[in-house]
This record gives sequence, C-alpha cells and structure tokens, in this order.
Amino acid sequence: MITAAKATAVETRHVLSDDERQIEQTVLAGIHRLFSNPNGNQRETYDTLIATTPIADGVTLETIDTDGVSGWWVRPTGAPEDRAILFLHGGAYLLGSATAYRGLASQVAVRTGVATFVADYPLAPEHVFPAAPEAAASLRRWLGRQGQGVSQVALVGDSAGGGLALSVLGDATATTPAIAAVAVFSPWLDLALTGASFASPDIHDPIFQPEMLAGPASAYLAGADPKDGRASPLYAVPDVLPPLLIQVGGDEILLDDARRYAQAAADKGGEVRLDIFEGLHHVFQGATRDLPSARSALDTVAAFLNRHWA
Repeated sequence: MITAAKATAVETRHVLSDDERQIEQTVLAGIHRLFSNPNGNQRETYDTLIATTPIADGVTLETIDTDGVSGWWVRPTGAPEDRAILFLHGGAYLLGSATAYRGLASQVAVRTGVATFVADYPLAPEHVFPAAPEAAASLRRWLGRQGQGVSQVALVGDSAGGGLALSVLGDATATTPAIAAVAVFSPWLDLALTGASFASPDIHDPIFQPEMLAGPASAYLAGADPKDGRASPLYAVPDVLPPLLIQVGGDEILLDDARRYAQAAADKGGEVRLDIFEGLHHVFQGATRDLPSARSALDTVAAFLNRHWA
C-alpha cells in the first residue's frame, strides 16, 4: 500500500494479493455469464446481479411509497434517530432499483449503525435529465422531515448514484439536514466522457467499454449539455464541501473521473480521501460474499462516515 499526499487529498493504492486476484477472476466470470445469458430484460438482469449482495443480519426493512418518495429503509438495531444515510444507486441512469440495492445498503447500514434509506429515482429513457438530480435533492429535504427530525445526513452512492450524491452538494436551495460526509464508489462524474482513462490503451476495464457508457449518457441527457454540473458534478465542484471518500478500481475507465474530482475538491480545501484498488472491478464493494477487499472497503466507509457525524 502506497500513500501520497496531494494538497489536502490523500490517495491510497491498495494492491491485491495473488489469492484475492484469483477470487476476483471468479467473480468477474460470474458477472459475464449472467449478462451473456440473461434471464429477463436488461433491468431485470442488472437487478439480479446487484441483489447478490446479501442483506446483512441485524437490520429491519421497511418499504416506503408516499409523498412521491419510493425506496426502502434499512435500519440496524439501535440506530439513532437524528441521523441517516441516503443511498443513491447506480445503473447508468437507466437501470437499478432500491429493492435490488437493499443488500449493499444494508452492508453500509450495519457497519455504521445508522439507518439507511436506499431510494428509487426516475430512470431514463422514461424520465430524462434533470429528473434524477432533482429527485436526489428533494430526497435530502424529505429525510429532514422524518421521525423526530433527521438533523444530519451522509450521502453514499455507486457509479451514477455517486454522481447523484455529489450533485446534491450543488443544490443551493437546501441547507438542512446538514451533510456530514459523502462516500462514493466508482462515481460517474463526467458525462462528456473526457477523462484520460476513458480511452487510454493502458486501462483494461473488465466491465465497461467506452460505448457502454456513451449510449446511456446520450439517452439520459436527451440533448442536454453533458457539462451541466447537475449531470456531471466534475464541472461544478462546490467551493465548500463535506468530507469526501472516493473508492475506485485501478483499471476502470472511470478512474480519472474519481481522480479529477478528488483533486478539484482538494484544491478548494476540502478533506478528500481517494482509495484506488488495483485489479478490482467497477463497484466491487457489492461482492461481500467473496472478496475480502469488498468487506474491508465497506469497513473503511463506515469508519469514515462515523468519524464525521457532528
């Protein structure tokens, strides 16, 4: 593990052991089998993959469908009432559901001891930009009205959900509940697709080819400017940010989305931690059954979030 300081950002590289590298190859083979022989449409297949993350012991699940808000509360035993985690799921703005993501959300919830709301939001092509970031911003406000009053919230998201989490920071219309910290996994932050890793011959992403993101970006934007900060938070990094943890695989085409945002946030004086995991795939954190690094990464997320509650 090599750690280097960059302004106020800390970049840490995690190197896989030979044993875990073999496990990773088995995990990837399972992902490729699923998408090569899908049972159902693309959304159903994606949800089948995401739902392989087990629901953690020691949580209760409550479905919500009211006031225009849909999703699941995942509550660990003894969770405090004054704080919550908002989990925004990935899926390239076209795929994903709160139901499928209950497992990954529960893994965050049980490690932090904090109730986590994993939210549905409008998906393209039925609902194009800016429907998703508008929904994400309204979810923050909705959380502040729950129970006895949630006074602080942490934001967590993967891939497109990571982009949505960071888009919430740019919503100047809301100041409550306070955002204590943000943790994102392989965030998609530049729908203009300009990152060097996106087309680098040195990057060998085991999941994505560039066209696999170019198509969803076009469908979601529906002609909107890809450099609009609500769609691509890289182009609208706020001057004041909460503490931020970014985790990303070293071979991802989205690697430079993470690097560029981390450096931009650090340049503004924010507390930023960037963890790069060599040899691991996009949102590997979901593979908690198989990968020790997935479990360790989520332990790190929990420690980071819990260190920053007021």
